[in-house]
Amino acid sequence: MKLIAKTLFGLEKVLSDELRSLGAVNIAIANRAVIFEGNTGMLYRANYCTRTALSVLMQVKEFRIRTKEDLYTTCKSIQWENFMHSKSTFSITAVVNSPLFNHSGYAGLTLKDSIADRFREKTGIRPSVNTANPDINVNLHISGVNVTVSLNSSGDPLFKRGYRQAFAEAPLNESLAAGMLLISGWNGTEPLIDPMCGSGTIPVEAALIARKIPPGRFRKSFGFQKWNNYDSNLFQQIKQECEAGIVDLKVRISGSDIAQEAVNNSIINIRNAGLENDIAVETADFNDITAPDNKGTLMINPPYGLRLNPADIDSLYAQTGTRLKHGFEGYTAWILSSNREALKRIGLKPSEKHVLMNGANECMFLKYDLYHGSQKNRNSIQS
Repeated sequence: MKLIAKTLFGLEKVLSDELRSLGAVNIAIANRAVIFEGNTGMLYRANYCTRTALSVLMQVKEFRIRTKEDLYTTCKSIQWENFMHSKSTFSITAVVNSPLFNHSGYAGLTLKDSIADRFREKTGIRPSVNTANPDINVNLHISGVNVTVSLNSSGDPLFKRGYRQAFAEAPLNESLAAGMLLISGWNGTEPLIDPMCGSGTIPVEAALIARKIPPGRFRKSFGFQKWNNYDSNLFQQIKQECEAGIVDLKVRISGSDIAQEAVNNSIINIRNAGLENDIAVETADFNDITAPDNKGTLMINPPYGLRLNPADIDSLYAQTGTRLKHGFEGYTAWILSSNREALKRIGLKPSEKHVLMNGANECMFLKYDLYHGSQKNRNSIQS
C-alpha cells in the first residue's frame, strides 16, 4: 500500500527515520509529510508507534481529471464497500488547488455525492455525513489536474496521545515535543531536565522515548478500527510486540516551573501516563536551580513574549542565559522560541539551528554546548 504520514514542518527527516526503523520501504520526504509503502501491519504499526506523525493516510486512488465530472465518475468507481458500509458515517477533508474548482468545498461535495450515490445504487441506502465524529474520514487532494483520494487511518490526530488532561494556555504539541527530543539525539542514556515544564509534555515524551513505550498505548481508538477490513488479531499482535520492548528508566528525568498551577498540571499528566515513578517535578524558579548531575540535556520551551512586556521577555532570556552559563556547565541545552530578538539575550552561540513550527509560530530550535571553564569562554560566549 502507498501510505502518507503527515507531520509538522521541520520534523519530516525525524519521521522518515522513525518509519524506516519500523520497516517502511520506498520512503520519500515531502512538505510536512513522508510518503512510504507497507502492508496492513505497517499501517497499524505507524499509527501505534510513530511519535512525530500527526496522521497516517492510506492512498485509495490516484488519477488525473479534465473536467469536474471526471472527479465524480472516477470516485464513484472506487469500491468504497471494501472500507465502509451503507450505515457508516463519513466526512471529507479536501485540499484543492486547481483551476477546475473555485473552492475546496465544491470538490469535497462532489466526492461526497459520488460515495453516497454508489451506496444508494448498490444497497438503496445512502451513508450519512458526520463532520464531528465520523466512522470514516476521506482525504481529497487536488493539485491542478492530479487527484489523490486517501483514507485517514488515524482518526483523531496522533499528537492527541490521551494522557494529557490538564494544561494551561498554549500547551506544547506532543508530537513536536517528541520531535525536539529526537532531533536533539537524546535517547535516555543521560539525565534530562525541563526547568520551564508547563504541563509536563517534554518530560513525559522523554520518558516514553527512554522506556520505549509506544505513544499509541494511551489512545482509545484509531480510525482504521472502523474500516470493514480491520484485522483485530493482527493489531493485537502488533501491540503485544511493541509493548514487549518496554524497558525500565535508567536515568533521571525532571521538570520544574515557577507556576504552581503548571506543576499541578504536570503531576496530573504524568500520573495519567503511568510515569509518576519516572519523572520528578517541583515548583521552582529556574534561577534557583543548578544541575542535578555533571552531564545531561536541558530542554526549554520558554514564553515567546506574545503576552509579556518586551522588557520582561528580554530580562527572562538574559537570566536564562546566565543560569545556563553558571549552573549547567557540562550540559547540552536546547531552546525552542519564536522570538529571535529575545534569543540573542541568551548570550551564547548555538552549535545547531533548526526551524520548527509551534502552531502558527515559526520557531528556532537551538543547541548550546555548555562547556566548563576557559573552553566555555572560548567557544560558546558571543563576543
